[in-house]
Amino acid sequence: MCDARRVEDENEGDRLQRGLEAYAGQFGIDESDVPTWFAERFGERFGREAINAAGGAWTDDVLSLRDRSLIVVASLASQGGLDDRLRGHVRWALAHGSNRAELEALVTLLAVYAGFPKAAAAMEIVRDELERLGA
Repeated sequence: MCDARRVEDENEGDRLQRGLEAYAGQFGIDESDVPTWFAERFGERFGREAINAAGGAWTDDVLSLRDRSLIVVASLASQGGLDDRLRGHVRWALAHGSNRAELEALVTLLAVYAGFPKAAAAMEIVRDELERLGA
């Protein structure tokens, strides 16, 4: 095997492992259960793509995990209709160092850009999840 291919395979393995770790932490399940969790809900092919994407999207040396979490919360809140995913990412944002004041300020700012109806719905979810977690 040529050196470039070997490095690519190793990076792919690392990316997969990081994706498994990320989803296991987010879902509160064992890393070994992540592929099955995805396969049961979305199919194996989609699951592989999602796990690999998370293994690359959540790691680099520019944005912190806290910053990434806030960006994802903003994206989900502005899209609307993704309640369970928003709840999961609110939990992750807290785990990555964010707090109630930041999350509420983020959603309040989104009202101007994403619209008050979407922001209001997102704020209900964010505040409900914060209350549920005692944050």
